[in-house]
Amino acid sequence: MERRGADRLVVNLKAERLSCTKNCSVFIENLSDTGIYMITAPSKNKDYEPGRKLLLKLELASGKTFNLHCNVKWSYDNSPEDLTNSVGLEILNPPEEYINFVNTLH
Repeated sequence: MERRGADRLVVNLKAERLSCTKNCSVFIENLSDTGIYMITAPSKNKDYEPGRKLLLKLELASGKTFNLHCNVKWSYDNSPEDLTNSVGLEILNPPEEYINFVNTLH
Protein backbone atom coordinates (compact mmCIF):
# COMPACT_ATOMS: atom_id res chain seq x y z
CA MET A 1 0.00 0.00 0.00
CA GLU A 2 1.22 3.47 -0.89
CA ARG A 3 2.36 5.65 2.03
CA ARG A 4 1.25 9.25 2.34
CA GLY A 5 3.82 11.90 1.58
CA ALA A 6 2.33 14.52 3.93
CA ASP A 7 1.15 14.50 7.54
CA ARG A 8 -2.62 14.71 7.97
CA LEU A 9 -4.30 17.27 10.21
CA VAL A 10 -7.56 16.34 11.92
CA VAL A 11 -10.26 18.93 11.13
CA ASN A 12 -14.03 19.18 10.95
CA LEU A 13 -14.89 21.22 7.86
CA LYS A 14 -17.90 21.29 5.58
CA ALA A 15 -17.41 21.48 1.81
CA GLU A 16 -19.43 21.20 -1.40
CA ARG A 17 -18.71 18.92 -4.29
CA LEU A 18 -19.20 21.22 -7.30
CA SER A 19 -18.91 18.57 -9.99
CA CYS A 20 -22.29 16.97 -9.28
CA THR A 21 -25.90 17.59 -10.29
CA LYS A 22 -27.56 17.89 -6.88
CA ASN A 23 -26.72 19.09 -3.37
CA CYS A 24 -23.46 17.33 -2.60
CA SER A 25 -22.31 18.46 0.82
CA VAL A 26 -19.37 16.57 2.25
CA PHE A 27 -17.52 16.66 5.57
CA ILE A 28 -13.74 16.82 5.65
CA GLU A 29 -12.30 14.76 8.50
CA ASN A 30 -8.61 15.33 7.82
CA LEU A 31 -6.42 17.02 5.25
CA SER A 32 -2.89 17.78 4.17
CA ASP A 33 -1.21 19.88 1.49
CA THR A 34 -1.93 17.18 -1.08
CA GLY A 35 -4.84 15.09 0.21
CA ILE A 36 -8.26 15.03 1.87
CA TYR A 37 -10.25 12.37 3.70
CA MET A 38 -13.97 13.12 3.50
CA ILE A 39 -17.31 11.60 4.48
CA THR A 40 -20.20 11.77 2.00
CA ALA A 41 -23.78 10.65 1.62
CA PRO A 42 -24.05 7.29 -0.17
CA SER A 43 -23.61 7.40 -3.93
CA LYS A 44 -24.87 4.69 -6.24
CA ASN A 45 -23.56 6.00 -9.58
CA LYS A 46 -19.81 5.57 -8.98
CA ASP A 47 -19.24 9.27 -8.25
CA TYR A 48 -16.29 8.27 -6.08
CA GLU A 49 -14.71 5.56 -8.20
CA PRO A 50 -10.89 5.59 -7.92
CA GLY A 51 -9.35 7.62 -10.73
CA ARG A 52 -12.38 9.87 -11.12
CA LYS A 53 -11.77 13.64 -11.09
CA LEU A 54 -13.94 16.02 -9.07
CA LEU A 55 -14.05 19.67 -8.01
CA LEU A 56 -14.40 20.40 -4.30
CA LYS A 57 -15.31 23.82 -2.88
CA LEU A 58 -13.94 24.34 0.62
CA GLU A 59 -15.29 27.40 2.44
CA LEU A 60 -13.65 28.48 5.69
CA ALA A 61 -15.44 30.18 8.59
CA SER A 62 -13.68 33.40 7.53
CA GLY A 63 -15.52 33.23 4.18
CA LYS A 64 -12.35 32.36 2.24
CA THR A 65 -13.08 29.75 -0.46
CA PHE A 66 -10.80 27.24 -2.17
CA ASN A 67 -11.81 25.38 -5.33
CA LEU A 68 -9.76 22.18 -5.26
CA HIS A 69 -9.38 19.91 -8.28
CA CYS A 70 -9.07 16.38 -6.94
CA ASN A 71 -8.57 12.78 -7.99
CA VAL A 72 -10.37 9.99 -6.09
CA LYS A 73 -7.70 7.65 -4.70
CA TRP A 74 -10.00 5.26 -2.81
CA SER A 75 -13.59 4.98 -1.63
CA TYR A 76 -15.69 2.56 0.43
CA ASP A 77 -19.15 2.28 1.96
CA ASN A 78 -19.22 2.48 5.73
CA SER A 79 -21.29 0.10 7.86
CA PRO A 80 -25.00 -0.33 6.99
CA GLU A 81 -25.96 1.57 10.15
CA ASP A 82 -23.76 4.54 9.18
CA LEU A 83 -25.16 5.29 5.67
CA THR A 84 -22.08 7.24 4.58
CA ASN A 85 -19.12 6.74 2.25
CA SER A 86 -15.50 7.39 3.11
CA VAL A 87 -13.40 8.89 0.31
CA GLY A 88 -9.69 9.63 -0.03
CA LEU A 89 -8.75 12.42 -2.43
CA GLU A 90 -5.50 13.57 -3.96
CA ILE A 91 -5.47 17.35 -4.54
CA LEU A 92 -4.17 18.08 -8.02
CA ASN A 93 -1.93 21.17 -8.19
CA PRO A 94 -3.04 22.60 -4.83
CA PRO A 95 -3.26 26.41 -4.88
CA GLU A 96 -0.54 28.20 -2.93
CA GLU A 97 -3.17 29.91 -0.74
CA TYR A 98 -4.56 26.49 0.23
CA ILE A 99 -1.08 25.23 1.15
CA ASN A 100 -0.55 28.38 3.25
CA PHE A 101 -3.88 27.71 5.01
CA VAL A 102 -2.86 24.12 5.84
CA ASN A 103 0.49 25.35 7.15
CA THR A 104 -1.30 27.69 9.58
CA LEU A 105 -2.97 24.63 11.15
CA HIS A 106 0.33 23.02 12.22
